[in-house]
Amino acid sequence: MKLISALRQPFVGLALMAAMGIITAEILPFPSVALIPTAVILALCILTVACWPRLLATYAVVGAGFFLLHNFQTKSTEGQQLADELGNRPRVVTVTGCVISEPKIAPSGFATFLLKLKSIELEGRKQSTHAIWQVRWKGVPEFGDELKFFGTAEPIPPSRNPGEFDMRSYLARRDVRRLLFVRYPEGGTLIRHGGGNPIMRAAQKSRAWMQNVLCRGLEDAPDVQNFLSGIVLGLRHQTPEDIEEPFQQTGTLHLFAVAGLHVGIVAALLWMVATVARLSRKSAAALIIPLLLFYAAVTGLHVSSMRAAVMSSILLGGFFFDRRGFVLNSLAAAAVLLLCWDTNELFSTGFQLSFAVVGAIVLLADPLCRSLERWSVADPFLPRVLVRGPRRLMHASFDWLFRAGSVSLAAWIGSLPLILWYFHLVTPISLFANLVVVPIAFFVLAIALLSLLSTPLLPWLAVVFNNANWALATLVIGIVQLFAQIPGGHFYVGPPRWPEKLIAQITVLDLGAGGAVHLRTGGANWLFDCGSERSYQQVVREYLHCAGVNRLDGLLLTHGDALHLGGVTQLVDDFPRIRVVDNPAPDRSTIHRRLQRLFQERGIKPDALSAGDIFRLSPDVTAQILFPPRIFSSLIADDQAYVIRVSVGPAASILFISDSGIQTEDALLASDSNLRNDIIIKGQHHSGQSGSGAFLDATRPRLIIATSRDFPVHERISDAWAEKLQRRGIKLFRQDETGAVTLRFRRDSWEAQSYVTGEIFRSANH
Repeated sequence: MKLISALRQPFVGLALMAAMGIITAEILPFPSVALIPTAVILALCILTVACWPRLLATYAVVGAGFFLLHNFQTKSTEGQQLADELGNRPRVVTVTGCVISEPKIAPSGFATFLLKLKSIELEGRKQSTHAIWQVRWKGVPEFGDELKFFGTAEPIPPSRNPGEFDMRSYLARRDVRRLLFVRYPEGGTLIRHGGGNPIMRAAQKSRAWMQNVLCRGLEDAPDVQNFLSGIVLGLRHQTPEDIEEPFQQTGTLHLFAVAGLHVGIVAALLWMVATVARLSRKSAAALIIPLLLFYAAVTGLHVSSMRAAVMSSILLGGFFFDRRGFVLNSLAAAAVLLLCWDTNELFSTGFQLSFAVVGAIVLLADPLCRSLERWSVADPFLPRVLVRGPRRLMHASFDWLFRAGSVSLAAWIGSLPLILWYFHLVTPISLFANLVVVPIAFFVLAIALLSLLSTPLLPWLAVVFNNANWALATLVIGIVQLFAQIPGGHFYVGPPRWPEKLIAQITVLDLGAGGAVHLRTGGANWLFDCGSERSYQQVVREYLHCAGVNRLDGLLLTHGDALHLGGVTQLVDDFPRIRVVDNPAPDRSTIHRRLQRLFQERGIKPDALSAGDIFRLSPDVTAQILFPPRIFSSLIADDQAYVIRVSVGPAASILFISDSGIQTEDALLASDSNLRNDIIIKGQHHSGQSGSGAFLDATRPRLIIATSRDFPVHERISDAWAEKLQRRGIKLFRQDETGAVTLRFRRDSWEAQSYVTGEIFRSANH
């Protein structure tokens, strides 16, 4: 067929049309009843184009084909049908199925994995299904195990805070619509081992063996073990966050995504082995291609590894037909093949980053290199063979530097829009970090492969290689951490917004029973509490990155509850130069005392403010401590929490009462202070008693933002109290329903917006 005879890279246009067809199907979904008739018409069009090929007609058919394919893959799926049948409430079910992903074991002992169901039993009815669910079970499953579970099928919750990873949307792209929670180990029963895809099962076992080999002799260096497992085998989830974050901040996190670098080194080593064995080029290609695909399976079949393996296979496949391969055409062909397998991959971060970076390198690296080489070009009238000695070495060094620098710059340009969109991060330091780290990582991977090859014959030599890798891995980690600390080397950027004349903006994060409130005013950023250690890692830190906060001016700690200040240790690592306002009331909190010792070690002198003290957050915003008084003590931390009034110009006043209860409210009422406030932000007292009628009469708020969760019982807002607020005309934003709440203050008005529901309450609404 003489299709597109004028173009030598036809897959580029086909890939673009495939993407356009998928995006069109996402924006304008097709009715289900029309899919089959349209598919028949499309099949006739394909036959017509095959007989009378035309360029535009071919592109149109490909775009229409992917439009229909995406509709078929996203409409009336088994996961969606089963989710609709179960409804939106938790259901107790019995299911059988097969583990189809590598289980990830949390420190709590719960394993999380994907289970492809075979049957489900609900309310005495049993039916077959092939839906895929996410499972959390306190057991030790293996890939391919067939299991029977008795547990609770729950809808996957949405993200509840800005910047928080949206697991529900991520799993929905894979048609995973339910989470099966199995509380006890006895809730799961093994039916048999050895199920699932045999190739993937062999890949999982091979990966476990490889990890054992690579970590032999490094038992006393867990950080290095995790680093090597991540960079060689793609086991990124085993890498601690304190190691992974500097790699993200320096733009070198791609080392943990098995991609072109890794696959290229494996292909080069295999080609060397084939050359030593004196295989022909066709025989070598026939040997290397399946091994590269198996390596992609060993590393988890991630998009980057599959893209690299498919590209390499296409380029090597040219040897069979004595045809030259084009890198851009091979890249586009890999994209088309992956989209044929799953059109939803187009919307995954990994797919977009992988193809954007490689595409930018292919298109921009050579032009950038030629531009840079003009700065060091030798005398054009002097033959290169006459350039000798130091001058020749200098030109060779410049050539290498310019080639490597142009690749690094092209990759940075290609990834920048996506890194900004998904991670709100700019990493100019990555241009230099990659020049240093990537060559070392090349040797790390090469030595790791030598260790794997030498283990069957010379185990002692593998240990020598592993110790060499320990030195290189330690060097890489140290260099990356050094680059991450360079001022201005990385910074976070908030999402673009229309210019607003705001005096202040307050975001009340939803941390369950914990608390964290971000106040931005006049260029200053303050945090009232920071949540528990886990909440800070998973929610607060990600929110601050999303909001573009690179510097915190102050941290106020309301009381010694671990759910409110457990993340301080990590926060002062992230923001070392920060003003701390600490509650001076003595308490029995061990974590609070530990933090006070940490402040002494870091040279941080907290301000110990008490009732009557006022501190200014910006020219328009002031904060006044209302409670506790200077000499105060209580056996219960909730009864000595800070109560703070924040005045935002003439617009409004906000009362922060944290987890205060009736006792604190009575003390405030007895103080004869003016407690009138527009907004109250509160948690729940450990007794469950707060927000008394007398206190509400004295404060007369128009809006209350309150934490609420189902367990323990005292953390949940009672229906009676919610009805009492409604009778008084007070708007309630309960965070188990609204998620995070954002308050925006202007000169003469304010508004509150829920993150989950999008509901807006304005001061003019009252």
